[in-house]
Amino acid sequence: MKREQLKKLMLVTLSSAFVLSCTDLEISESDSIFPETSIGGFDGVNDPGSSVDQLYNDMNGQFGDQANLFALTEVSTDELLVPTRGTDWGDNGIWRTLHSHTWSPSHQYILNTWNQFNQNVFRASEVIDSRSNATAEQVANAKFIRGFSMWVIMDLFGQVPFREVDEGPDISPRVLTRAEAADFVISDLTDAIAGLPAVNANNLEGTQRGSKAAAQYMLAKVLLNKHIYTGGSPDTGDMNQVVSLVDDINGAGFDLQEGFFDIFTETADSETIWWRPAAVGNRIWNTLHYNMAPEITGGGWNGFTTLAEFYDMYEGPSDTNVEGGAQEERRGGVPQSGTAFVDTNDDGIDDNVVGGVDGNDDGFIDGSNVGYGFLLGQQYDYNGSKLKTRPGADLTFTKSLPGLVGNGENTGIRVIKYNPRHGGFTPHLIIFRYSDAHLMKAEAILRGASGDATALVNELRVLRGATPLGSVSEADLLEERGRELYEEFWRRNDMIRFGQFTRDWEFKDAAAVGDETKNLFPIPVNALLSNPNLVQNPGY
Repeated sequence: MKREQLKKLMLVTLSSAFVLSCTDLEISESDSIFPETSIGGFDGVNDPGSSVDQLYNDMNGQFGDQANLFALTEVSTDELLVPTRGTDWGDNGIWRTLHSHTWSPSHQYILNTWNQFNQNVFRASEVIDSRSNATAEQVANAKFIRGFSMWVIMDLFGQVPFREVDEGPDISPRVLTRAEAADFVISDLTDAIAGLPAVNANNLEGTQRGSKAAAQYMLAKVLLNKHIYTGGSPDTGDMNQVVSLVDDINGAGFDLQEGFFDIFTETADSETIWWRPAAVGNRIWNTLHYNMAPEITGGGWNGFTTLAEFYDMYEGPSDTNVEGGAQEERRGGVPQSGTAFVDTNDDGIDDNVVGGVDGNDDGFIDGSNVGYGFLLGQQYDYNGSKLKTRPGADLTFTKSLPGLVGNGENTGIRVIKYNPRHGGFTPHLIIFRYSDAHLMKAEAILRGASGDATALVNELRVLRGATPLGSVSEADLLEERGRELYEEFWRRNDMIRFGQFTRDWEFKDAAAVGDETKNLFPIPVNALLSNPNLVQNPGY
């Protein structure tokens, strides 16, 4: 699909290197962190600091990509789909099979994600090994990255191959069960908490890498899901620890922040626990129509949309979403025109809008005619005139779609959290956010810890302009997490934990409804061929 080539030029990704790498976790000598002395046996990486930097840099592409991890965790849910429009976004069904739950062990994004995060685990292990003589903080960063990366594999695939750093390619990696991997991850993250620096909120530079708060957040996430990995019901001790970890994060100044869409700009805030300098362009342009904000990038790529049922979870009129209407803040709204560019100090940046510029000198902030949140109905140009499709019809985004194929240019509600008025490819992608931790605490209370879950949820809802709830059920909490955290990598994980990932939704294949084997992705074919210790997951 032609838009994929544009995306690859815009983002620095390492996907191709990972696709070509061996799925048995062998690292080639051409790799930038391959130790020079490893031909005669591993005796440490030469520069552990550079190795840690490279691990973080690799994650920029892994998080910023619209495919791979993002696709597996978001397009596979009720939150996002990528309908084929004519021949555009067809890509041999690679997007459609994710939403319909008809993927196979040869799906390219499944293989890419498997390779990427398994390589992270191995490279981090090289830094952690005592022969690398890394500093305590370097080891803690490597354990944070390894813990997160192993969690990705454990969560998506249910089993984790693990190669010791001095085992050669002739040795097949041992395979950790999900329960064993959970214990491994918890141990890594616990060590990371002890060794990482304490970073307070509103620290733009400090929150770019691992910190005590980031490791505490991730440990809380693992403990909240632990019963899914080990079987049984949530453990009250684990749930109490989730509450304690979130309280520790709050103690470092991280807290809820009003102004929902202000959080997703390139500024410091009390919400952001961990971000990476990955370009947010994919989150912007993969959903917008070709004719929207063309002065920034040549227009959108006209792909990603959401389902009507997901949109209907928000408060507000069912069939309109006009800026300034009666909807809750997180649903956003469609502006009726652009925003005038104001630059009283003549620095080239708008006085009121973060990153706002007027590159074509038309008097409007570039991209300011594009709304926040969920774009439904007629879209407008900067001067208030109606935007048009390429054939010349009114550009009116519809609530319904005819299916995963057979779509026109205007079908589907568009979803946008990062807005082009703040920069078309701004390098500031949020990974961990305090609102998530706040809702994790509420959920832990709902699952057995002490506290008032309803009060916590309502604290967030009131801040976002939504009506308080009289009580909070599991269904309420899952919906609240969806409303707050859309497009932030968590929807699949949440739906599985609440037992909703295999339910029916629009355009899911009928045979996949109720199929619990879909709660795990298949082990890629290449991985099975290269490591006989792996066993294909049930159902594939």
